[in-house]
Amino acid sequence: MGSKWKFSTAEGARRKLSLCLLASLSVCFCVCGAEDSAMENIVTEKKAEESHRQDSADLLIFILLLTLTILTIWLFKHRRFRFLHETGLAMIYGLLVGVVLRYGIHVPRDINNVTLSCHVNSSPATLLVNVSGKFYEYTLKGEISANEVSDVQDNEMLRKVTFDPEVFFNILLPPIIFHAGYSLKRRHFFRNMGSILAFAFVGTVVSCFIIGLLMYGCVMLMKQIGQLGGDFFFTDCLFFGAIVSATDPVTVLAIFNELQVDFDLYALLFGESVLNDAVAVVLSSSIVAYQPEGDNSHTFEAMAVLKSFGIFLGVFSGSFALGVATVSLTCPHVTKFTKLRDFQLLETALFFLMSWSTFLLAEACGFTGVVAVLFCGITQAHYTYNNLSPESQDRTKQLFELLNFLAENFIFSYMGLTLFTFQNHVFNPIFIVGAFLSVFLGRAANIYPLSFLLNLGRRNKISSNFQHMMMFAGLRGAMTFALSIRDTATYARQMMFSTTLLVVFFTVWICGGGTTQMLSCQHIRVGVDSDQDNSVSGVFLQIGPDGIERRSTKQESAWLFRLWYNFDHNYLKPILTHSGPPLTATLPACCGPLARCLTSPQAYENEGQLKDDDSDLILNDGNISLTYGDITVSTDATGTRTSGQPVGGINSDEALDRELTFGDHELVIRGTRLVLPMDDSEPPLPRDPRHHREL
Repeated sequence: MGSKWKFSTAEGARRKLSLCLLASLSVCFCVCGAEDSAMENIVTEKKAEESHRQDSADLLIFILLLTLTILTIWLFKHRRFRFLHETGLAMIYGLLVGVVLRYGIHVPRDINNVTLSCHVNSSPATLLVNVSGKFYEYTLKGEISANEVSDVQDNEMLRKVTFDPEVFFNILLPPIIFHAGYSLKRRHFFRNMGSILAFAFVGTVVSCFIIGLLMYGCVMLMKQIGQLGGDFFFTDCLFFGAIVSATDPVTVLAIFNELQVDFDLYALLFGESVLNDAVAVVLSSSIVAYQPEGDNSHTFEAMAVLKSFGIFLGVFSGSFALGVATVSLTCPHVTKFTKLRDFQLLETALFFLMSWSTFLLAEACGFTGVVAVLFCGITQAHYTYNNLSPESQDRTKQLFELLNFLAENFIFSYMGLTLFTFQNHVFNPIFIVGAFLSVFLGRAANIYPLSFLLNLGRRNKISSNFQHMMMFAGLRGAMTFALSIRDTATYARQMMFSTTLLVVFFTVWICGGGTTQMLSCQHIRVGVDSDQDNSVSGVFLQIGPDGIERRSTKQESAWLFRLWYNFDHNYLKPILTHSGPPLTATLPACCGPLARCLTSPQAYENEGQLKDDDSDLILNDGNISLTYGDITVSTDATGTRTSGQPVGGINSDEALDRELTFGDHELVIRGTRLVLPMDDSEPPLPRDPRHHREL
């Protein structure tokens, strides 16, 4: 018993010693593990701080670029230099900074980077990595070629200054597109509405297919001579045609505005560029949605083409309806039936948020935000603007003008930067030459045939020098760049993006810089003040063969638009704004309670005053009469004029001359009287029988 007990005691002692050693080791391992975890947290925090500093430095680069651009713009305006617009200047500065970042800054390689191979069928957007029991989340940044794997960290600086393409679509594009619709001069736009719609819709589609067909031939040539390094299908060529058909003549329009070029030419170019951006976005998405049945998704199939066409119509009309309905059903009513105008800051903030939310709502619903926010801007300017306080009217104009300026120059600076910082450029000389040639021919196929057809029905013809100027002014810009950079995953898209950059550079620098010389070469008149153009009254002076000045009218407004104007003036504007006649005067008597409910007290105060700024859009209606002193001149829909009895036996034409030269004349439209003062300092009318001057 004794020996056994001693043995048990010794065994227990050894076990206790073992347990003590294990406990000590466990404590040591726990302490070491805690220390390792603490060290790892410190390293992570340092990396996060370094990343934050790097991001701040990257944003500082763009801020300095914009600052330098603004200072140089001031110098150019002070010296009256017009050969280079601020957008072209921003691109030059972006190029210089891109060269420095590409070849002048070297980030040392981090030895902690590890490259592991994992065979999967697709690239997941989010990756969870298990490192010693801890899970880390990694996001997909894009594909890199095999020969660039070892240089990933060396190019970290370049990768940092590469933004997510969604930044352009969700943050930078909305204020640019909204400002285009909000600042639209509707008088000149609607006077040329038929031509603008033809150039924007028919012309863009024609240009897309002309460019697509020519580029497909170029791709086939590249394939035959062995210059094609990847797949490039006909749908890719059509997609390229769609994105480069989006014109952005911001440089030309800025010079037009400064020189006060003929307002009809300005309206045609501006209206086309505004609408064809929206058409190009929807057209490109419809081409991407082309999906025939079967394994080969790039074969021609009639049903798939019709389906894509249906998608185009559905997306465009849905985006248009969403942009108009969302704003017209919310913002005008809020600003009309509340006292929000007493708090200008809140009023401006609501206007801004409602406008931006229209873009995001359309994108979230599967429509196109560009189309929605464009027509949102037009609707806001037409209805909501009339309900805003004078302070908010000025604030909204200045706010969106500032955002448009900053966003546009930021995009053009980034274009120049991207030429050297983008990691997957594919430059092919044959494709580049083919692209420039096809863009030129596509623009020509858009302008000249459509102008010929439109001139068959226009009284105010699109002259040949206007056509040449529109051909020359087909610059590519922010929309083309944003559409091309949105998807650069494949070989074809990378080649398209690289070529698009060169097309934008050439058109902005060469075509934009040569605008003044082109205006002089085409003998296009400048110094025209569109605000003093009185031709909207439908009356102009024409000198006949006998040398006597005669007045006639021209019928410019389509009957459909006149019907829309009547409906808008009598019903929509009184419902949505304080302008127009009260609903109690336009609705039937049975709708009296509803009319009194929807009519604001301010509308009764404004009764008898012309608050509708669109009355100048209606030309030569059947109920229009011109009163000059004691003489009344009426016009019917055909342009026939009847005159009342002159005073004192004076010839009516002589009395009309006297009243037009020295007095005020009144324009009476459907019972609404508008007094148009004449400028006594106006120069004498020319006596050349071949010339007529519009009043």
